[in-house]
Amino acid sequence: MAGIPRERILERLHAKRARGAPIIGGGAGIGLSAKCQEAGGADLLVVYNSGRYRMAGRGSLAGLLAYGNANEIVADMAREVVTVVRDTPVLAGVNGTDPFCDPDEFLPRLAALGYSGVQNFPTVGLIDGVFRANLEETGMGYAHEVELIRRAHALDLFTSPYVFCAEDAAAMAEAGADIIVCHLGLTVGGGIGARTTLTLEECAQRIDAWSAAARDVRGDVMVLCHGGPIAEPDDAAFILRTCENVHGFYGASSMERLPVEEALTARTRAFTELTL
Repeated sequence: MAGIPRERILERLHAKRARGAPIIGGGAGIGLSAKCQEAGGADLLVVYNSGRYRMAGRGSLAGLLAYGNANEIVADMAREVVTVVRDTPVLAGVNGTDPFCDPDEFLPRLAALGYSGVQNFPTVGLIDGVFRANLEETGMGYAHEVELIRRAHALDLFTSPYVFCAEDAAAMAEAGADIIVCHLGLTVGGGIGARTTLTLEECAQRIDAWSAAARDVRGDVMVLCHGGPIAEPDDAAFILRTCENVHGFYGASSMERLPVEEALTARTRAFTELTL
């Protein structure tokens, strides 16, 4: 099964930007999510281990914990997600810090499974404090994720890595990332969403700074926003009209967990409130 060539993906995305329309990506933890998001017009779909946990009713941060082999999970998920999508590029979330994964073997394997590109997830970028410092000090830092993107780019795979600061954005742009996704934290809302988060105004300031850092390195890099309080369409609209250089939105929980929670709860309630 062949993925969609990188050049064709770029042509589509640049054409959409030329029309003044935002690029919209979505996370797919199950085949039905992918099928529905494609029907809704998503430009990109991303599969990673967190999606499986999220759609099993667990918080998305389960993807960063030792509940399973993240890279093997995303390879296994190709059978369910890639096969149900007709013409939308599907990217694989890859754990770039896994010392037991050989990217020279794994990246071509993902391409053979039908993935069109990669994203860096699980990512140590979501970890801070002393634990993050210790990860960096002991050889399990973000630089491995940058190297993953560099190798994927060399194989002509499409790349859309998460970044968490201006330095990350510049490094990923230098490594050849086609899109950088400004990650503003765990998505808020619903039964298993975050409650500790930034404001939308704070997000806009960070996105502008990170976007500028990336575009200082490479002027053609595209920028999407993701996470934190950017959970609903109105939130994304605020960011798109407020930020100077952001070209779209990538939603994971926003695209599948929150809509499913709301729709299933409302539908079940409609049945349970029936009277005889």
